[in-house]
Amino acid sequence: MAVKKIEHLGIMVENLDRSISFYTEVLGLEHKHTMLHSNGIIRLGFLAFPGHEETEIELIEGYNSSLPAEGKVHHAAFTVDDIEAEFKRILSLEVPLRDTEITTLPNGARYFFFYGPDGELLELFQPGKN
Repeated sequence: MAVKKIEHLGIMVENLDRSISFYTEVLGLEHKHTMLHSNGIIRLGFLAFPGHEETEIELIEGYNSSLPAEGKVHHAAFTVDDIEAEFKRILSLEVPLRDTEITTLPNGARYFFFYGPDGELLELFQPGKN
């Protein structure tokens, strides 16, 4: 198994700019970058604590902002070195997949989602270039 660390936690937000301001001003995180998802609809903002960039918070605008507060944490992501090998490994374990293929973001990052035993959404993520 090649999981190395928690990559990020995805939190659904209604207004990305407002949420970036909140997380930077109230919690002291640094805004690393923002990108438009390859689907052309969802905007993603990535933040981390200064000097501790190994785990990020991913703010997700445009997915589903109407969930109750208990449903705002969208997924947990784990960093891997070889997304192709991990996709094949998860398939071989007959773990239920949400995604039938690997998605590539504009910065070259690649990922796919699958479900844990209680239906929780999990992601394996191979970083790209920031």
